[in-house]
Amino acid sequence: MELQTLGRYLAGYVVGFSIFFLAIPYGLYLTAKVAGGPSITDSPIRFAVVALFGAVGLVFVVWSNAALLFRGRGGPTDVFNVVITPRTKHLVITGPYRYTRNPMVFGALCWYTALAVFWNSFPALGVVAGLVVVITFYLRNSEEKRLLRDFGAEYEEYCKRVAMIVPWPTKN
Repeated sequence: MELQTLGRYLAGYVVGFSIFFLAIPYGLYLTAKVAGGPSITDSPIRFAVVALFGAVGLVFVVWSNAALLFRGRGGPTDVFNVVITPRTKHLVITGPYRYTRNPMVFGALCWYTALAVFWNSFPALGVVAGLVVVITFYLRNSEEKRLLRDFGAEYEEYCKRVAMIVPWPTKN
């Protein structure tokens, strides 16, 4: 791998990490602390939800990034057609991508849900719900159109079988 390509990968991961693991969680934290509002509960169930959603979220984020890098030969950072990491050269439909077309998004949303529950904040959960709406709009109107251009009929068939964000049993 040449130095320029390696630099693009590193830049992409730094940008992605800064947004998805620093900025958005910090916004959720501020929402939880500033907005106040009703809290969730202090029961052991709350902590089980945090552990489950947090673990699933982190697994899907790491697994999907690895799949893109090693199977797709590209990276995840491509926002509004601005390419930071090299785009994938192959459509990845295995690993976490056999469960959802957007396992990174699924993982991040699970992680954000875990944080909101950990911070005991219904307002922060409301922000996560708002993120679902915004992200779904972005995926449909930007990312899916690009993938259709890049991978054509193969991507269309994949969309018919695999859910957009939340993993469901695949359609045959």
